[in-house]
Amino acid sequence: MAILSDKDLKELIKSENAVYSDKKDLDLDLQLGPSSLDLRLGYEFGILNTRKLELIDTRDMQKYDDYIKKEEHTPEDGVVIHPGEFILGSTLETINVPKDKVARVEGRSSYGRLGIIVHATAGFIDPGFEGDITLEIQNLGNAPVKIYPEDRVCQIVFESMTSEAGKPYGDKKDTKYMGQTGATGSRLNKEKR
Repeated sequence: MAILSDKDLKELIKSENAVYSDKKDLDLDLQLGPSSLDLRLGYEFGILNTRKLELIDTRDMQKYDDYIKKEEHTPEDGVVIHPGEFILGSTLETINVPKDKVARVEGRSSYGRLGIIVHATAGFIDPGFEGDITLEIQNLGNAPVKIYPEDRVCQIVFESMTSEAGKPYGDKKDTKYMGQTGATGSRLNKEKR
């Protein structure tokens, strides 16, 4: 597997529509790095009301669904993440991974140095996936941090696979996040066990 360069990323975006946004045009001069593309924070957030939730039961997700609240925030207002707080966000861009590629979302060091992580565990994107990327944002620091929609909070890296996937993400039966938009909560309740 090989990581795509800026030249290859530009071609992939142009020829395969691998990254696009219906909300705000890509700015390749600003977003494109030598081996990654910066992604911007979207407007929708998922905030879990933990004061009302006793626990999250991974085999009974109804309470989780009842207590996760969607909020919209503007680029002017931003959203404050308090120490230890965990919220869901999403990318402004939609990702469309070709069948012979995989992608990874990584945090940007400028946010990491403030204690902000943008994905807890879900940084890997399968071939064939298309949708917004839900960001699992947490403040590991000691001070509240305000982040803003439309800011470049993470980056995506594409890698070539040895061959095209035999069964891309959208073709599998258990594809609970295909086509997701906005801050999408856990769909463990739709998973085959």
